[in-house]
Amino acid sequence: MRLSISHETTYHYDDQVRASIQYLRLTPHDSERQQVLSWQLALPRPVRAQVDPFGNILHVLTMDEPHEAIVIGARGQVEIDEKREAEHESQSSLPFLRFTRLTEADEAIRAFAAKETKKRTDRTALIDLMQALNQHITYTPGSTAVDTSAAQAFANGAGVCQDHTHAFLACARSLGVPARYVSGYLYSDSSEHLASHAWAEAWIDDAWYSFDVTNQLAIPERHLKLAVGLDYLDACPVRGMRRGGGCEQMHAKVVVSPSAPVATPIVAAPAPVVQMQVQRQS
Repeated sequence: MRLSISHETTYHYDDQVRASIQYLRLTPHDSERQQVLSWQLALPRPVRAQVDPFGNILHVLTMDEPHEAIVIGARGQVEIDEKREAEHESQSSLPFLRFTRLTEADEAIRAFAAKETKKRTDRTALIDLMQALNQHITYTPGSTAVDTSAAQAFANGAGVCQDHTHAFLACARSLGVPARYVSGYLYSDSSEHLASHAWAEAWIDDAWYSFDVTNQLAIPERHLKLAVGLDYLDACPVRGMRRGGGCEQMHAKVVVSPSAPVATPIVAAPAPVVQMQVQRQS
């Protein structure tokens, strides 16, 4: 399946921001499951691509002059191998056994994981865990925030895809299974589902297998991966800091569609600079 992505994020501030820095993990890379056919970023100024410790493509956008808004655009096409169920990597999976503040497993999560998997760590057991978490944490937009931990969402029994993923990571790691957070895009023909999405991957039989708790999917046939990490903070598409500005308003528009042609780059700001462009013959 070929997916076409259009993603624009706009930040508006009540007062003038003196300076800001944005960490952008908005660029996918090739893997066994996906091939990037074209990709463009539209940013207010030139930035260089680098690779972070988890292998993600990272751009750091620094704005030293006063500003009242920032517009960040990303657009491209990626070919997805719908039949591939797992991905192999040469990097060690052991770092993904480490808990973070957002993925710490309390006694309730540990007991839940042991009960639902019967302390097994095979793929079937983790699928059972995925389905049980979907039933336990009801998908409820607005019920949590970006700093809500897995334990908090689990105790409240409500959350969104980020919370489903954190809870799965907490459970898997409590069982001794390396697991990581994945941010990216999901194509769905239903308008009720958000195109920007998060899911988990677990290291089983020397490969990474996907577990989308929100949609109860264990085969990522409509998923486009942007970045991975220990939790949301490592892998979120846009994360930043600023000095001044007062209250912030953020608006994101994401469109994911199949088999669409490459379109004209997003106009991200007056005289935008397209920082990265890859074009290949399909």
